[in-house]
Amino acid sequence: MGNKHSQFMKLAISKAWKNQFHTYPNPAVGATVVLNGKVLSVQSHENAGEPHAEVLALKEAYLTVYSNSKLKELISSEEIHQFLTLNHNDFFKTCEIYVTLEPCNHIGKTPACAMLLESIGIKKVYIGTLDPNKKASGGVQRLRDADIEVDIGVCKELTDELLYPFTLWQKNKFIFFKLAMRIDGSIDGGYITTKESLEKVHDIRTKIDCLAIGGETVRIDRPTLDARFAVINKAPDILIYSKQQEFDKTIPLFDVKNRELTISNDFDISKYKFVMVEGGFNLLKSIEDKIDYLLLFISHKSKKENIFDYKTLGFKKVYSYNINEFDEIVFLKRITVGKL
Repeated sequence: MGNKHSQFMKLAISKAWKNQFHTYPNPAVGATVVLNGKVLSVQSHENAGEPHAEVLALKEAYLTVYSNSKLKELISSEEIHQFLTLNHNDFFKTCEIYVTLEPCNHIGKTPACAMLLESIGIKKVYIGTLDPNKKASGGVQRLRDADIEVDIGVCKELTDELLYPFTLWQKNKFIFFKLAMRIDGSIDGGYITTKESLEKVHDIRTKIDCLAIGGETVRIDRPTLDARFAVINKAPDILIYSKQQEFDKTIPLFDVKNRELTISNDFDISKYKFVMVEGGFNLLKSIEDKIDYLLLFISHKSKKENIFDYKTLGFKKVYSYNINEFDEIVFLKRITVGKL
């Protein structure tokens, strides 16, 4: 597979990582539309129930030529699908699309992407990873049945890595540990990162089933642990992991309505599938064998000489990007596979 194909797929992969954990119960997926070697659009799925990556990428690509089209105002998947099916003007006959995951062949909250690609007569589809979800798979067969050329396995190692959290979640559960730190590894003294990072964390909280936190952190930080900085304030259930069961009930987290709160000396999250843990290094060390991923929010505000080496935490970096000028988000996978 030539370098240009890898380059186009990597654009889709990078875009999708920026929505990792935001799309549940759907996977993070990215798509790039190319015409004669020129990138027309790069998009990713943002929220479950909203347009998939392919739909957003096709919409943006179409608008590069038909900039005053009514399509610009359309937001829902159904409307975009219908418009492009009826008004594609054979525009996509010479376009290629690169998708990190096999286009879905399932009509659920949104129409099937494979059906749309068939309807508009796309020239060729490059796919990173085949869909492990049997309910949504079958896109490749549909495309080939429509005489659309399909190439599978472009940057497969990277697209598999992108899909890995969703794969674990689908099989059983996915547990990740979120930790905010400065570049020297210090984690004390109130808010560490900027409001953009805080908003990102709060948005992720609206997607998870449960937020676990250590009792020591609750007593020291007196947090609320809601999602007030997200667009939809949907607070997750809380598990306070603590040997000492007594807490000051004026701590704000005890006053958040419409959620279940458990205090336990046993890290029992058996009834949950998508779990985020927040805490410090001590908590991470004590439950390390249960954690699949480590999500670091690193502040680069202070230009300190001694930089913390997160490789010592027993996790390996799989991806990172800068949220803004000060904050970096780093995704790390636990080196030892499988939970005890």
